Amino acid sequence: MAQRPKRHKGHTHKGSTGTGDTNGTAQGVPGSGRPGPEQPGPSFGQPEATPDPTKFVVYHPTDAAAYKQIDELNREHKLAPIPFPAPRGLPEPRLTLAEVLGPNGAAAEQKITSAGQMVFHSVGDTGNTRGPDSQNEVADKMLSDFVEQNASDVPVFFLHLGDVIYNFGEAKYYYDQFYDPYRDYPAPIVALAGNHDGMVEPESTATTLTAFLENFCADGDFHTTAEAGGLNRTAQIQPGVFYTFEAPFVRFFVLYSNTLEDPGVISSEGGTWPDLGDSQLTYLKAALQRAKDENFAGALILAHHHPAYTAGSKHGWSIKLREEVDAICDQVGLWPHAVLSGHAHNYQRFTRAHGQMQIPYIISGNGGHGIAKLVRKGQPPLRTPSVLDSGDGDTVTLESYDDQKYGYMRLVVNAQQLRIEYHPADDGDASKTPDDMVIVDIATRLIVPMSRPGGN
Repeated sequence: MAQRPKRHKGHTHKGSTGTGDTNGTAQGVPGSGRPGPEQPGPSFGQPEATPDPTKFVVYHPTDAAAYKQIDELNREHKLAPIPFPAPRGLPEPRLTLAEVLGPNGAAAEQKITSAGQMVFHSVGDTGNTRGPDSQNEVADKMLSDFVEQNASDVPVFFLHLGDVIYNFGEAKYYYDQFYDPYRDYPAPIVALAGNHDGMVEPESTATTLTAFLENFCADGDFHTTAEAGGLNRTAQIQPGVFYTFEAPFVRFFVLYSNTLEDPGVISSEGGTWPDLGDSQLTYLKAALQRAKDENFAGALILAHHHPAYTAGSKHGWSIKLREEVDAICDQVGLWPHAVLSGHAHNYQRFTRAHGQMQIPYIISGNGGHGIAKLVRKGQPPLRTPSVLDSGDGDTVTLESYDDQKYGYMRLVVNAQQLRIEYHPADDGDASKTPDDMVIVDIATRLIVPMSRPGGN
């Protein structure tokens, strides 16, 4: 049985004096020290479980004035997406699970392949400016997945769907909103950048994505950053804000949908945003074409922060983003088995019937920031299933949602199927029963029932 020590709730996290201790707790105020030395391999969770924090180390002032200005600029259509640094390895930046796992990564991948399945977590919108409680609730529930009867059921990594930090991606908040909540998470965390990760405060001289790139896109050997505040987790080595991530049984195509509240933007959109260029479109075509040329037989997952569809009352659809992706998929002749997003602060699962395919489009944006209801106050809740007017000729059905609780996805993939589970955080470690689940047959690209009891 795979075991992971529990951490204790409701106690202050030790270690803000700058001296540290033998239990692997924080050794200083974040941002007060220099990044740690280069080391031969990555580091993830603390060596021993530590208590949940009850308050932030760094003061989080209100951003009400800045958001009043942003809202006004939005109303006047004076905000634009922001150009970003080019990833390493164009036209198709790549990252493998073996690289993320370090010196023993190839052996770990072999073990996963031999076991016949891989499990991983995914959720977005985890940062919280008001305190650590909601983030702790989700992180603690995710940690319970590391205690399993079968070792092959233990998660191998966490794919973060963006908005790691609020509100403007400041480096000084990475300790409270990222490193401390996941200090005991004993596996790699790879991420895509959300709009808040790339936003800069109006009239600020800060550069977009600086802290995200420092903590997730390190170039070179594994090292700890000042933002980690003395915790063990090393910076991730992603090649940039868009990339292909390869792991046993699955390949991810990660896009950056930029900094607007709505919609998501991944290109110049035919000259509308000339400073952005079309490198992501070139990338996606190259990545899909390579997967097709290699006859890749595993699951293909597209991930971007802004959703293609949403039933919510707050955030809208990113129609142009979806159209651009669709055009490339049509041109190459290869489509994803599932599309994952965040941004809307709730859970929503859609089925898109496209030709002979059934593609789940899933929003998992209730990772800790704040729950957004899907209907306005006084309106009745949504009934599912419910068919949306997609406007593209496809049938898009809202199958399930949760706009009441925090939660996350647990995904299980093997050579035949991709299974996506949704788990509410308030179930705690006493329950491993998902509130929602969808299974995609990789070969037929159809949604199917569980192939056998208790397994995938």
